Amino acid sequence: MKQTRGFVVAMAVTSLLTGAPDAQARDTVPFDADAEVTFKGGSHVRCGDTITEHTRLTRDLYCPSSAPFALQVVGEGIVLDLGGHTVRRTGPANSASQGIALWSNSMVRNGTVQGFGRAISTPEDSNTTYVRLHKLALLDNGVGVYHWGSFATFLITECRLSGNVRGLSGEFDASNGNFDVRSSVFTHNEIAMFADYHGIDVLDSTFTANGSAVYCWHGTVRFRSSTLAWNDAVSTIPNDGADARVCSEMRFENTLIANNTAFAPATTPVWEPIKLSMLDSLAVHNGTELQVAAQTVYIDGNTFHDNAGGLTLSTREGPTTPGPLTGIVRGNQFLSNDGDGLRVEPPSTPTVINNLALNNTGFGIYAPTAFDGGGNVARNNTAGDCVGIVCAMY
Repeated sequence: MKQTRGFVVAMAVTSLLTGAPDAQARDTVPFDADAEVTFKGGSHVRCGDTITEHTRLTRDLYCPSSAPFALQVVGEGIVLDLGGHTVRRTGPANSASQGIALWSNSMVRNGTVQGFGRAISTPEDSNTTYVRLHKLALLDNGVGVYHWGSFATFLITECRLSGNVRGLSGEFDASNGNFDVRSSVFTHNEIAMFADYHGIDVLDSTFTANGSAVYCWHGTVRFRSSTLAWNDAVSTIPNDGADARVCSEMRFENTLIANNTAFAPATTPVWEPIKLSMLDSLAVHNGTELQVAAQTVYIDGNTFHDNAGGLTLSTREGPTTPGPLTGIVRGNQFLSNDGDGLRVEPPSTPTVINNLALNNTGFGIYAPTAFDGGGNVARNNTAGDCVGIVCAMY
């Protein structure tokens, strides 16, 4: 496949990610994560302690994996400030070990939690509905942030999650809620984020060198002003047929998707959400085409450039899908991709309008059952410019 020139990615990062206004964030207004509080403890904290008041650590803690937790926080509104220190597991790996267990609404900030089965967790019987995590490094854990319990919202800001089996995850069939991720970095995780009965909203964050950036099994996932690059796969979005689980929506806004080995793993090569939304984003130099089988799409203002294939749309099968794929494919550019730029598989009927397809090695736009919205332009595509719609040269 053709090599992506460095300036393409550099320009994309600059145009997509600079100056993202705070107004793009979710409507919730977080309290100041660095706010001063009066710390009443910290100097004598030991492994196994229960934190009942605002506390700042004054040294690293090395805690055995055989203990039920390294620290637990009990009490509404407690701030546990790690003071730049590390809470680290000692002894053999233990998938049930907990670094910091949160039993009520509280904050953990400014430090590292490393090597546990679950670095930050909300236990099964906790009363936690809101968790604030700020400036944490969650390293080499089974799960970085683990939600086990009823509905809760996690606000995660300026954190780094690296080397975990899963960065964010919830208990199978037992938890639901939201992960609100801002200005954070996920790298070298097997799965950076796992959505099972959760909504995930990502703003101004970076995902690199993960096995998969996100697994959307059930729930919604939204990326805004973010970068997904050099991952083995961007996402897994399965179709479980008659099973109750479905990824309701995968959504990208103003996001860079670059240099990933594949959009999806070879075992599940097609994304199958109910809806795919992709707006003002750039997909460049990825190792596969993007294959999507959905109920509806809204794909507007994106560029697919120099990938091992462009975009293929088809109809999602199963009882949750009442008919052929519909939606809008408008104002996109399909440039110099191997294979087709845009391909719409029958019986899908999206409206295709004002798209540009240049220099693809297959067809520019192959859409025999699509609605022709007009304004499409295609030229210099090896297999032909347009099928099923009328394209102009200029």
